[in-house]
Amino acid sequence: MTCVMTFPRKRIRLPAASYIGLRRYFLTFCCFQRHECSLEDNFNQYCIGKLREQAAAHQFSVPAYCLMPDHAHLLVEALAVNSNLATFVKAFKQATGFEFERRTGERLWQRYYYDHALRPKDDLDGMAWYIWLNPVRAGLCAEEKEHRFLGSLTGLRPRGARSELIWVPPKKESVAT
Repeated sequence: MTCVMTFPRKRIRLPAASYIGLRRYFLTFCCFQRHECSLEDNFNQYCIGKLREQAAAHQFSVPAYCLMPDHAHLLVEALAVNSNLATFVKAFKQATGFEFERRTGERLWQRYYYDHALRPKDDLDGMAWYIWLNPVRAGLCAEEKEHRFLGSLTGLRPRGARSELIWVPPKKESVAT
């Protein structure tokens, strides 16, 4: 006789209503099993195009994004009272995941993603620079402008990153202190 222990999954999402309306979010999507799968120029350009398309379709702006080898960071802002983050994320991950699987026969994204609902006082410039400097922190390049797969779909581009202004996600902030 085999005994199988099952444990309830931890709820990582806020109530559904928390993802609807005029809000801003910091998002991280990880590649399936953290495989490095996202540095092919052609596919990354496809992803950026789908990000632009799905953001417009779901009424979101994207002040900052960065595609890394095994994950992606986005800073998104709802543009309408009926903007729904969950449907936007689902549409983007589904479109890019289907295309990746068609090209490679492999799965692109992990099922879940990390989200952080931002407060009105949170600084968009600092968050954008946190995202844009991710390839530098990872050792992929010396300066953010050398990484081809980051930017803004809104034209946001502060001049010069000042380290004291760069935002740190709450999860990492508690580890650093």
